[in-house]
Amino acid sequence: MPPVKTVEVPARVGVLGSVTLGLPEVIQRVLASDRDLVISRILREEASYSVKGARGVYDARLGLNASKVKSVTPVTSLIGGSANGKLTSAQFIVDPQLSGLFPALGGSYKVDFSSARQASGSTFLTLNPQYPTSLNFSLSQPLLRGLLYDDNRHRIAVAKKNVQLTNEQFRQRVTDVITQAVQAYWELDFAYRNLQVQTQAVTLAEQQDASNRRQVTQGLLAPSDVVATQTQLATFQQNVFSAQQTLTVAENNLKSLMLPDRTDLMWGMALQPEDRDNSRAALPALDEAVKTALAGRPELAESQLAIEVNQLDARLSRDQAKAQIDAVASVSSTGVAGRVIGQANPFTSSLGPIINGINSLNAAAGLPPLVVSSGTSTIAPVFVGGYGQSLSVLGNHDYTTAQIGVQMSLPLRNRTAQAQVAVAGAEGRRLKAVRQQIEMAVELDVRNSLQAVSSARGRLDAAATAREYAERQYGSEQRQFQAGTSTVFLVLQRQTDLIAGRTREVRARADLGQATASLDRATARTIESQGIQLQ
Repeated sequence: MPPVKTVEVPARVGVLGSVTLGLPEVIQRVLASDRDLVISRILREEASYSVKGARGVYDARLGLNASKVKSVTPVTSLIGGSANGKLTSAQFIVDPQLSGLFPALGGSYKVDFSSARQASGSTFLTLNPQYPTSLNFSLSQPLLRGLLYDDNRHRIAVAKKNVQLTNEQFRQRVTDVITQAVQAYWELDFAYRNLQVQTQAVTLAEQQDASNRRQVTQGLLAPSDVVATQTQLATFQQNVFSAQQTLTVAENNLKSLMLPDRTDLMWGMALQPEDRDNSRAALPALDEAVKTALAGRPELAESQLAIEVNQLDARLSRDQAKAQIDAVASVSSTGVAGRVIGQANPFTSSLGPIINGINSLNAAAGLPPLVVSSGTSTIAPVFVGGYGQSLSVLGNHDYTTAQIGVQMSLPLRNRTAQAQVAVAGAEGRRLKAVRQQIEMAVELDVRNSLQAVSSARGRLDAAATAREYAERQYGSEQRQFQAGTSTVFLVLQRQTDLIAGRTREVRARADLGQATASLDRATARTIESQGIQLQ
């Protein structure tokens, strides 16, 4: 009887070579290629910049006001300071300022130095031009609202919490990526070994077919026995093609995680996983595993950070509900100097003819003459000089004004602030309820993951035992068949059992690897167990 038609298994599409990969290398490649991790790193960087930006509110601010003014105003009265009806004045002002906020108690300060040059055509001036200067310092300090906490400090505190939040989100993403990589690796391991098992099945069926055909030739078996063997052989050949497809899918899934782009040369390589013994480390006790998970799970840390941010919001709302009472103080010192001009006082100089007439009458009557000042003014020598003399007067602090006081704003009801306090309290209760939900989910996840690893270990041990006994049964059935005490049907049945046992063993082996990865994720030990260092 002719042998069954040989079906050649073609090479897999696009596979030109082979490379052996271990799990650590796979994890490193996946971490390096994941775009979401790149985004998470950028978000962490942005969060640190936000803290720096929030602190910038306390940076001192330097300002400058400078102006030059010339004005010509009409004068229509004697006391206007101009005899021709036109008063011209020019002024140049420079006013640098330094202001800022105190980070500790919410106060503010401002230092203001003003200097000017003033020139005028007024006939009343004694100093022209003159150089007025002043140095002013003012301080405002909250006594109630804004004393211990305010909006600026709130923004800094929230920005710091956001840095911690992005760190936890980064840890969460790294954990998810590693878990995904490990599970994809074990899926590839199963597909690779399953193809080997199915290929071995075809080899066993071909050997059995050749043996049966020899015995048909010798008249020891009926032709129907060969047909049964060849039917099984054709079934095993179909399984090889299915296993090859499964391997290709698993391999491409892992490549899509590992490789940075579609042009990477590794797309054309077959990935062969290294032989790797499944860890049989002792399983942690349930209470210990749950405790570890509650202490380390990123989603719980994120929930706690949300609660802490809410507490900061509530603190700010309570502070805004207080009365506004501020202590204010200011100190101002002034100086002035200028060039003395000798010009007549228009009030007295216009009385000249009248004075002369009075003196003529006094002389005729033998009375002393009337003496009236010429109208020129005198000024203290300290005020005579230029800009430098004005600064000298300013520096002596002889002309100083100081003020201290309290400003108060007492809202009668302040319903807006009260509502904000109530909203923050309600949000806090909601976040605590959400955290309880997450804790319940963590408890469920840890329990299921522990059971999955325990069951996977049991299945692997049972599958290894079943495969060992199936090999023994198959060998025994072969010997009985050669001795003529068994049938082709029983041999093929043992052969099927053997292949099924080997398939279940490699499946259980991969399931244990995936269950272990899930347990590491559930107990927040993924990064530690894989030896990954986060920077």
